[in-house]
Amino acid sequence: MAKLVETTYGDALFDLAVQDSKVDALFEEAKAVIDTFENNDELGKLLNHPKIEKEEKQKVIENIFDQFVSKDMTGLLVIMIAKDRQNKIVETLQYFLKRVKEYKKIGTVTVSTAKPLTDAQKTNVVNKLRETTQYAEFEITYIVDESLIGGMVIRIGDRVVDSSIKTKIDELAKELRKIQLA
Repeated sequence: MAKLVETTYGDALFDLAVQDSKVDALFEEAKAVIDTFENNDELGKLLNHPKIEKEEKQKVIENIFDQFVSKDMTGLLVIMIAKDRQNKIVETLQYFLKRVKEYKKIGTVTVSTAKPLTDAQKTNVVNKLRETTQYAEFEITYIVDESLIGGMVIRIGDRVVDSSIKTKIDELAKELRKIQLA
């Protein structure tokens, strides 16, 4: 099975970062490059414009990023343009960030609750996550969703723990629909 473009280039950047002990530096550079692309629509349009030569696109990237990021990061961007993969730069760097977070045991978590959590409750959530996962640190996004009624929904990657009242009511309603009255 063929690897996706973002995994191919992202894995190569990750391997280089680990090999050269540049994980933290390249992590910060990747975030900065993603931010640049997301806040500058014109850059994306320019890189994807069919009438602009690859060499010109590469020069633009070098001029923009050479002074702010390492040669490794600029080299990745230039290679991706040379291979007509410029439309996958952001996805590649996001994949790289995900790999680094896994490597550093940083979990990305979304906690949804019906009401805002207190600081003590947030601390309890973090402690419980440390006990039940392999992660040492967490990047947690707290969301208030009043439709949950009570309880919480925790998402870590592709895993979901749903202890919300809404889900329990939905499950109960499903079970009640199955009951046949004579």
